[in-house]
Amino acid sequence: MKKVIIYLNQFFGQVGGEEMADHAPEIREGLVGPGLELQKQLGDDFQATHTIICGDNFMGSNQEEAIETIKGFLEDKEVDFFFAGPAFRAGRYGAACGHFGRAVQKMFPEAVVITSMDEENPGVEMFRKDMFIFKGGASAAAMRKDIEAMAKFAKKLANGEEITTAEEEGYYGRGKRKQFFLNPPVPATERVIDMLLKKISGEPFETELPVPETNYVPVAPPVAKEKLSEATIAIVTSGGIVPVGNPDRIQSASATKWGKYDISGVDDLKAGEYQTIHAGFDPAAANADPDVIVPLDAMRQYEKEGKIKEMYKYFYSTVGTGTTQKEAARMGIEIAAELNEAGVDGVLLVST
Repeated sequence: MKKVIIYLNQFFGQVGGEEMADHAPEIREGLVGPGLELQKQLGDDFQATHTIICGDNFMGSNQEEAIETIKGFLEDKEVDFFFAGPAFRAGRYGAACGHFGRAVQKMFPEAVVITSMDEENPGVEMFRKDMFIFKGGASAAAMRKDIEAMAKFAKKLANGEEITTAEEEGYYGRGKRKQFFLNPPVPATERVIDMLLKKISGEPFETELPVPETNYVPVAPPVAKEKLSEATIAIVTSGGIVPVGNPDRIQSASATKWGKYDISGVDDLKAGEYQTIHAGFDPAAANADPDVIVPLDAMRQYEKEGKIKEMYKYFYSTVGTGTTQKEAARMGIEIAAELNEAGVDGVLLVST
C-alpha cells in the first residue's frame, strides 16, 4: 500500500477564499476537496493519509516558517508519493506547490513528488527540474483531467512500468536525458540523415536534442554622461511600492496589473503614505521607508545638484514575484510606450 500526502492551498483545502490567504499551515487526517478525486483515481493500492493546507499569502510572506512547519508535520509520517495541487495558472499556488514539493523531496529522497500546472504558471520554470510537473489546464475547469493525469503516472511508477519521454507521459521536461533503444534498432546516422532531409524538404521532424528557446532583450545604450544633466529620468519598480490602500488593486504575486503614481512636488516617499504590497519579501523595511525600494529622495538630490535635469512626474510599479514572463513582457511594453511618448530619456529600474 503506497502512502500518499496531499498539499492544497486555502481555497481548495476548503478553508476560504482570498480573505484566508494568510492561513497558517495545518495538517488534517484524511481527504478534502480535490484529494477525494485523487484517491478515487489512484485506486486501492494507494492510501492518502493526510492533507496539508496552507494559505498562498502565508507561504509567500513566511516561506521558511511554512516549509519548516510542514517538515515538522511529516517527521513521523510515511510518504511514498507527495501530490501538490493541481495549481493551474495560479502563480502563488504554483510557487507554493514547488517550494513544498522540493522540501519534501529532500526530506524523503525515495518519495515521488507530483504536481500539475498550466504552462504560464511561473512555478513550471522554477521547479520543473525538481519534480514531475504535469501539463495542466489554466483553471479549475481542468481539475478532473489534471488529477487523472497525475494519478495515472503515479500508478505507472508504482507498478514498475517503463517510463517513456516527458512529452509522451505528459509532464514538462526536467532536463534529464535517458538512453533507450528503438525496437527495431535504427542507427544514429540514419536518424540524423532522416531529420536533415525532412528539414530541407520543409517537413515536420522532432529533434533528439531539443534546445530551449530563450528570448534575449538587447540592452539599451546608456545615457551619455555629458547628457545626464539634460535628461529626464523615470523610476519603474517591480518592488510593489504603491500608495497606501493599493488603489489599483495590483496583485501581491503573479501580477497582471501595473500602476503609475504622481510624484510631482514629492521629495520623499513617506511611511504611512506609501507601502509595498509585494508578497515575496518581508515588507517591514520597505513600509518603514519606501525610498529603500523607490529611491526618490536620492534622485531628488541628484536633481538639485544638476546631475539630472528632472525626475519624470510619475513612477510606475508592479510586483515581480510569481509574475509570468508573458505578463511581465506585456506590462513592460505598455509602460515603455508611455515613457517614450512622454520623452523620458532614461529609466531607473529598481527591484527588491
